[in-house]
Amino acid sequence: MTDHRPPSEGVALGDEPTQAATEPPLWRRAIGEALGTGLLVAIVVGSGIAAQQLSPNDTGLMLLENSLATTLGLAVLIAMFQKVSGAHFNPIVTLADRVLGTRRSVGEIIIYVAAQVVGGIGGAVLANAMFATSTSISSTDRATAGHLLAEVVATAGLVLVIFALVRGGRAEAVAPAVGAYIGAAYWFTSSTSFANPAVTIGRIFTDTFAGIAPTSVLPFLGAQVVGAAIGVAVVMLVFPVRKG
Repeated sequence: MTDHRPPSEGVALGDEPTQAATEPPLWRRAIGEALGTGLLVAIVVGSGIAAQQLSPNDTGLMLLENSLATTLGLAVLIAMFQKVSGAHFNPIVTLADRVLGTRRSVGEIIIYVAAQVVGGIGGAVLANAMFATSTSISSTDRATAGHLLAEVVATAGLVLVIFALVRGGRAEAVAPAVGAYIGAAYWFTSSTSFANPAVTIGRIFTDTFAGIAPTSVLPFLGAQVVGAAIGVAVVMLVFPVRKG
């Protein structure tokens, strides 16, 4: 989620061009995005595998363990990388940031998204290796109507949380707020709130608790794009001007 920039947003909305000049070089930001996204997926997948091993007969407890690890880990990762890359860790956030005013070039956006996707896949492979689980394609089909609606809701909410805080002049609250929101969305959405194309793609590569079958990925990505568009529209309507 850059120097003084807000977690999860990169260049803060409304920044002046002179501020953009203080950003770290693009290669360093790309490494930050790849590392952050990779560690996020490692947390999601690794805690899912641990939950399966610790509580194999209690799905609710497995989800609680998985969601707590993700909530805490995501907040920490945003705080770690916010001064490097802006800690997006999510193509949806990168694109929404651009739509809402950050002056990133097409080349920068492509590099960010590529770093996020590569990092996400690497994170899944790393989590599998840590638990001596083979890296294989997931067989978990998640593309039901309810799950797709949940992804629209989860992604719209994520975009709204991030940019409402940024535009409200409370960017320092993004790290804990995003962690808390995703932790809550594990429970109030039937999809367990992927809300992130890079994480979704990464989770193809683990046939464990957190996995998603390739056949479910395109519908999930479509739902996430729709949710992002709704979230951006609400931000522009309710928070038209950035404060602070």
